[in-house]
This record gives sequence, C-alpha cells and structure tokens, in this order.
Amino acid sequence: MNFRKWMMVSALALMGVGANAQISDNVVKIGVLTDLSGAYSDLAGKGSVVAAEMAVADFGGKVKGAPVVVVSADHQNKPDVGSAIANRWIDTEQVDAIFDVPTSSVALAIQEITRTKDRVHINSGAGSSLLTGEKCSPTMVHYTYDTYAQARGTGTALTKQGDDSWFFITADYAFGHSLENDTSAAVKDAGGKVLGAVNAPFPNTDFSSFLLQAQASKAKVIGLANAGADTINSIKQAHEFGIDKSGQKLTGLLTFISDVNSLGLETAQGIIITDGWYWDLNDETRAWAKKWSEKMGGGRMPTSVHAGVYSAVTQYLKAIDKAGTDEAKKVVDTMKTMPINDMFAKNGKIRADGRMVHDMLLVQIKKPSESKYPWDYYKILRTIPGDEAYRPLDKGNCPLVAAK
Repeated sequence: MNFRKWMMVSALALMGVGANAQISDNVVKIGVLTDLSGAYSDLAGKGSVVAAEMAVADFGGKVKGAPVVVVSADHQNKPDVGSAIANRWIDTEQVDAIFDVPTSSVALAIQEITRTKDRVHINSGAGSSLLTGEKCSPTMVHYTYDTYAQARGTGTALTKQGDDSWFFITADYAFGHSLENDTSAAVKDAGGKVLGAVNAPFPNTDFSSFLLQAQASKAKVIGLANAGADTINSIKQAHEFGIDKSGQKLTGLLTFISDVNSLGLETAQGIIITDGWYWDLNDETRAWAKKWSEKMGGGRMPTSVHAGVYSAVTQYLKAIDKAGTDEAKKVVDTMKTMPINDMFAKNGKIRADGRMVHDMLLVQIKKPSESKYPWDYYKILRTIPGDEAYRPLDKGNCPLVAAK
C-alpha cells in the first residue's frame, strides 16, 4: 500500500471512530424494567419487553452504527428491588436508558437514580403525575398516560352527566394517592363532591370491607384508584355483591384492555374509563397490534402501555440519531424538539416538564351483544385533545419549568 493510499484509509478510519465517539461503549443498551410476575404483569410485563424489541428491530437494530441491545428485569413492584437493578444496570452493565417501569413508587425511585447518574428514564407504565410535577427530571419523559389525564377524563365526564358524588377505594401507595387526589380535584372542579375514601393495601385480593364502606357512603360513583389485578378483583367482588346493580356506578380510574379481558364483558359492560390508545382504533393500530400479538404467541391484544413503550423506544432512537450522541440530557432535549406521529400518537409533543402530550380516549366498555369479535371491547365516546387532557405546564410545580 503506497503512502497516499495509507493516509486515505487512515483518515477514513478516524472518521469512523469520530462518528461513533459520542455513543458510549459503542453500544446503545436499553433496559426494560417492568413487572413480570405481579399485579401489573398483564398490562406491562413481557408485552413491554416484546414492544421494545419490536421497536429496535423495526429501527434496524443499530443507531449511528452502534448496535442496540435490549435487556429486561422484574422489579416485583418493590422500590428497593427496582433500585438495585437500576444501579447495577447503570454502574456495571452500561445501560443507557430505562423504559416502562410500572408502579409509581418504583418509578419515582428510578427517577432519582437516573437523574443523579445522568441516564434516560422514559416511563410508559407508571401513573403518578409527580413524575412531571415536583419530581420532574431533565432526563425523563412520561409517555403514555398519567393520573391527571385519567382523572380529568373519567372524573369530569361522569360528574358532568350527573354522577356527582364520589367515594374512593385507593391503593395505598404513591400512584393510588395521586390518582385519588387528581380525580377529587376534577370532580370538585366539575361541580361534584367527594363523600369519602378508604385506603387498601397494595397488592390486595380481598376488597369486601372496602366495598361495603363505599356502598354505605351512598355515593353515586365508587372510584377505584387502583390498577391491574387490584382493579380486576375490586370489580369482580363488587359484581358479586350486586353493588353495580344497586344504582351505584363503579369506575376503574386506571383500567386497561387487559383488565377488561380478564373481567369479561358480562361483568365490565357499561363502565366508563379513560385510556391512552386502543388497538382497534384504525388500520395502523390494528396492523401493529396484530404483529405484536403474533410475537406474543397470539390470543391477546396490546395495552396502551405496550404501544407506548414501542413508540417511546422508537423516538429515543430517532433522537440519538438526530443528536449524534446517547448522552442523556442531550437526547431528551432532542426528543422535546421532535413531533410524534406514529401508530401510537398523532401530533404528540414532549413538553419542558417531560410530559408527552397526546390525545386520550374516553370510552365505555361494550355490552356482550355489541362486541363483534375477540377484544372488540371499547366504544369510543370522545377523543380528548392532549392539551385538555394533561395538566397545564405551569400548574405542576416542575423546577424545569420554573427555571425557564
């Protein structure tokens, strides 16, 4: 090889090194931290891992020439377990971003770890609006839903139609209290009143005493400020007690399509809920859902959490490609400049507080006679514009907003 040719090859090699120099360890590693075995495993769990893997595969498996790797773990809905996994991932396994993280108490712990250690946290599974409020972080995005949007959707709609007195059965941890507080505010703003509330341990299987207290309150609506298996058990037991036939309405303030499937339409019919996405909304959502279902072995359809993970991972990889780096704050800052238009959201946007704003759906669970095929469960009552659904930017006390 002559000297001139050697110089050209060397220059090209150096250019290649420079192109990948901003990708740490020359690998982008994504960690899906989820509930693989507990109360939230159906609405998140393995389905979230599959959704993340689909997003990476559809992106081409690489970004800026660096391979993208997905790892996963079960946080068991315990903040200490989730924190130990996150610290190990970051300190010894070079994980760049942590996704999903259902269970708000775990998510809030991960928020602090990723903030301190300069890693990305993109949450699809947890609900607490604190994540983009007082606990907001410059390296975090809250993607699929939050307790404020759930509350404003269901709480406002029911109260305005005359169901204006409420009693809450609340999961006794960060998520449940956030959902109760946000829904109480929505009910009062719509002219309703809250007659009382009772805290239930999380997770829980016997809701009989809590349901009897709710029944005794004579409230028009019993609001279930819980999720997953707790919501399923609450509704099943209320149905067994005949509460739903006594004139009181029951609503799951965070109910997913997986919960409806577990309950069956005979039990769930008529309940009004708010959700962030529906697999049967249009041809685009149906095509993605079918692909996801095949990857899962068939027989079920994805929740909004699963779709949110797919969209979030895709946006994260696009941001790395655009920013030319996987440095946490730069990637999240880049994500905040990028509109979101995919099978999950149209004209979505990520605000300064990390909230991904997109339209929400107010839906009623169909009667068995109205369902035409498997998983045909939702009757869309209203599309709630994102700017109406989510808390105003200046109302969350996020320090990132106050600093601007």
